[in-house]
Amino acid sequence: MNENKSSGIRAVNQDFRKYDQVKKDQSYHLVEQGDSEEFDDEYEIKVCDISQYMLGGEEDRLAFSNALGEALEGIGFAILTGHGIDPKLYQEAHQKTQDLFERTTQEERLRYKYQRMGSVNQGYFPMKETTIIHPDLVEGWVFCRRAFNLDGGDFDEKQFWPRPGYEPFFRKIVQAHLQLSLPIMQSILQYLGNDPHSFDQRLQGTNFGFRLNYYPPITAADDASGAGRMLGHEDVDLFTILPAQEVEGLQVLNRENGKWIRLNAPPGSIILNTGDYMQRLTNDRLPSTTHRVSKPRNRALHDKPRISFPMALYLWEEEVIEVLPGLGKPKYEPVSALKFHTSITSKYYGDDYAKDVK
Repeated sequence: MNENKSSGIRAVNQDFRKYDQVKKDQSYHLVEQGDSEEFDDEYEIKVCDISQYMLGGEEDRLAFSNALGEALEGIGFAILTGHGIDPKLYQEAHQKTQDLFERTTQEERLRYKYQRMGSVNQGYFPMKETTIIHPDLVEGWVFCRRAFNLDGGDFDEKQFWPRPGYEPFFRKIVQAHLQLSLPIMQSILQYLGNDPHSFDQRLQGTNFGFRLNYYPPITAADDASGAGRMLGHEDVDLFTILPAQEVEGLQVLNRENGKWIRLNAPPGSIILNTGDYMQRLTNDRLPSTTHRVSKPRNRALHDKPRISFPMALYLWEEEVIEVLPGLGKPKYEPVSALKFHTSITSKYYGDDYAKDVK
């Protein structure tokens, strides 16, 4: 473990404030600090039925838009039900994600080791290499749009996937989530008093990051090290679509009181949270809320792997991120998605990550 990662176990987010591209006054340790942490057992993340928007009339759509907007404005997180995605698809995705990491060799996976393509680091992240600032106890694999046969033309599955069969299966998850992205964005825009369809074209064929996370069983040595499963962070995107996980660990920071909320969503539901792109677009009205993955309280679960597969919705690099109209005097200048994204993620990958970006 290098010195950076060792200090990351004790670091706070404000140590890396120079990389932030939106206002983040909250202060927190990157990793759970044991008995010194405070938890909020009273705050409940709002549950929103997206079928109101997808299947209902005008009043239903307005009701969903208001419910979702209030949840995101309040805490940056919501739980979506009524999305119409078969829970069995998520169950199969859980197993296939586990298979991808457990039934391929390290040598096979390392052939796809991450590299920057556009603004996003894509590919395989070995254990403890998700960032340079903390030894996260997770292996990850990021697949962006180019890793899926979505747009016709020539497509080489072997360029992104270690074995046949994974791409067509996970493409089904991606397509299902892409179908939700427009209703989500339209609802947010309606809540903010903007034209609900003003982003329809921008989101047609836009980029995304579909990440498969494999948190292996926790060894005694890793437990004793004080490392967490994933450091506290805010997502760099418009919003993230995350199917509920089987093993606990997701925690959300309540900025109002500085306490952490343990988020355990119902099976089959989707956790939705807004990211840095959205905070910038909305002039800080919809926050990019801090979250992390900690070890389960039940030590018996330390022997069980944890699986998750979040999907982050981005804009293409040449797009401009500019404060939406009607949200007060803009606090931020227009900026390219490329500069915005790489400036933030340089804290995870090093200053050279954005050195060629103007």
